[in-house]
Amino acid sequence: MSEKNKVLVEAQPYYIEAQSSPEDNRYVFAYTVTITNVGSSAAKLLTRHWLITDANGKVQEVNGEGVVGEHPHLNPGDSFRYTSAAMIETPVGVMQGKYQMQADNGESFNANIPKFTLSIPRTLH
Repeated sequence: MSEKNKVLVEAQPYYIEAQSSPEDNRYVFAYTVTITNVGSSAAKLLTRHWLITDANGKVQEVNGEGVVGEHPHLNPGDSFRYTSAAMIETPVGVMQGKYQMQADNGESFNANIPKFTLSIPRTLH
């Protein structure tokens, strides 16, 4: 990826106790993602690819168009923030992935989503 096509992705997860049911192995986490174009070329988010892994090693793969029904177009310095959710069967898990981006010059590139931890409060020290 060149310096002109560079996107920074940050995620902040949090546990949704009201929608979770530990006795049914149902743990719901929301996460807020901030996508920032730190390159010198404008780009549009085309697709998303997530890997969600619970503590048992069960992996959910999620692919789709855009994010939250949108295909944000980010000029250099612009950010786009959205919140979504995931459900896993254990109190702890991890998420990671990538967005497929397309620069205005037609060049495609990936913006990696660094691995982040899903955990209910007071589970990890």
